[in-house]
Amino acid sequence: MKTQKWEELDVRLSDSVLKTLKKLKFFNMTPVQTACIPLLLSGKDVAAEAVTGSGKTLAFLVPLLEILQKRQEKWKSMEVGAIIVSPTRELATQISEILGEFLRRIPSLKQVLLVGGTTLQEDAKKLKKGVNIIVATPGRLEDILSNCTSIHLSLCVKSLELLVLDEADRLLDLGFSASLDSILSYLPRLRRTGLFSATQTKELQQLIRAGLRNPALIIVKEKSNISTPVNLNNNYIIVQPEYKLSVMIDFIRSKGFQTKYMIFLSTCACVDYFSQIIKTLLPLIDIFAIHGKMKSKRYQVFNEFRNAKSGILICTDVMARGIDISEVNWVLQYDPPSTASSFVHRCGRTARIGNEGNALLFLLETEDAYVDFIKRNQKVELHRIEIEPSEDTMEECLKRMRALQQEDRLMFDKANRAFVAYVQAYSKHECSLILRLRDIDLGKLAMGFGLLKMPRMPELKGKNVSFFIGPEIDVNTIAYANKQRESHRMEKLTKYRNTGVWPNNHKRRQKQTESWSEAKRRKLEKQEKRSKRKEKKKLKQQLLTVSGKKRRKRINEEDLEDLAKDIALMKKFKRKKISQEEFDTAFGI
Repeated sequence: MKTQKWEELDVRLSDSVLKTLKKLKFFNMTPVQTACIPLLLSGKDVAAEAVTGSGKTLAFLVPLLEILQKRQEKWKSMEVGAIIVSPTRELATQISEILGEFLRRIPSLKQVLLVGGTTLQEDAKKLKKGVNIIVATPGRLEDILSNCTSIHLSLCVKSLELLVLDEADRLLDLGFSASLDSILSYLPRLRRTGLFSATQTKELQQLIRAGLRNPALIIVKEKSNISTPVNLNNNYIIVQPEYKLSVMIDFIRSKGFQTKYMIFLSTCACVDYFSQIIKTLLPLIDIFAIHGKMKSKRYQVFNEFRNAKSGILICTDVMARGIDISEVNWVLQYDPPSTASSFVHRCGRTARIGNEGNALLFLLETEDAYVDFIKRNQKVELHRIEIEPSEDTMEECLKRMRALQQEDRLMFDKANRAFVAYVQAYSKHECSLILRLRDIDLGKLAMGFGLLKMPRMPELKGKNVSFFIGPEIDVNTIAYANKQRESHRMEKLTKYRNTGVWPNNHKRRQKQTESWSEAKRRKLEKQEKRSKRKEKKKLKQQLLTVSGKKRRKRINEEDLEDLAKDIALMKKFKRKKISQEEFDTAFGI
């Protein structure tokens, strides 16, 4: 599609929007903007699919602002004309910041950001100051629409002109389908709706049918046979589990510290652990860590990394979607993502809007089939690069990991949690047919995590872990650096050694040994007692049923006899065979 300037649109944009676009150095429209903006301005619903980093945010912000400004009637202070729903607070905050740049020149419109991390009362105060545009995460928006009694937001959205669902496929992946249904129930049907995503799914097709009126479907790809930007170089490397960290450290050292890297790991526990390790191995570059369990600290870390000139952001897939961070030169996928679509979104954190970028996927020897899977499933061609593993770097990494664990028991705990979380996540991988846990040498994997000893877990049962060589050390002697925490641990450890029971933790009680025959006898006794109780209960129920039937039958017979006598007396009285006095006496009057 030919590149157009903003001035070449059929509809003339307002001066405030054009000036802001120039200030932000967006001089030309991207293909997705060229396709979507005229349709939304003409009143059409739009469902757009475009590769990550293609400029989808401006594709809905520009028409949104034009639609709200061109309404003849002035917007009231508490009248919502547009709502933008985004899957994560980072992406919602980013959209809000870009929108804020435009609103500096449009004082008549006010926006409010509604994300987690604050109370409903605090959000209600923000809304009462005035709101015409809401940028929100689905859970928080649903909560305010349904439960916030101090402000009736459902009444404020009756004049809604435009609803935008950004990263719509991710909204459904994260389980927000019920929240979206609830939100849609509060909104007027006569509105424009825009769905923007990087991938199409079956769930998304259902949402399009449910929430859009005869939408225009737009698919924008730079080339028909690839789903990532043309200027993105996708690479992969095959490594042994025990060399994985050392190879990545050598790779970063070779590329230099004057740039930005993003390292994607599979679990929150792995981010917690490896971020601490990499900080000590690469002290000359700033290390940042983000995962989904960080909650309130997440945006602060994200903002620090975005403003930094160089650094490494170690994160989970919570940072894989929609986040726009300038000058990320390398995306390193330390682990294959849990879903195939996440692979594309991870890569899309670099090579944004025409810039060049690079991505590198680390695969074990048992995972080489993943390359062909990604090519077929996501139309991404990966090029293999060779890096010779260094024994010296591997030894350096192993010594550093084990030294940190022995200095502070907290690191020992983090190492074990990271290993266990990785193994459990791997066993539930979407691509479990080609990424099989049974194919991995878990002993070598444990060496790659720098463990001091193999943890106890069901996945290790019957596995050969002979490659693992731990140091000769009693792990109970490793202390916490935090004195209060260490004192608490020592109290529990002393009680455990004396009683065989770990305090306040029934799961860690020492099992009493008994013979097989004794265990079998107790099991049979329990079964016999259970069957006797069932028989007794059944017999009691039968007796109650029989006695109830007899009682009802006896009552029915007596009632019929009394009724027959009363009828006979009434007939006699009618035929004047008995007097009034005799009739009254018989009925007890």
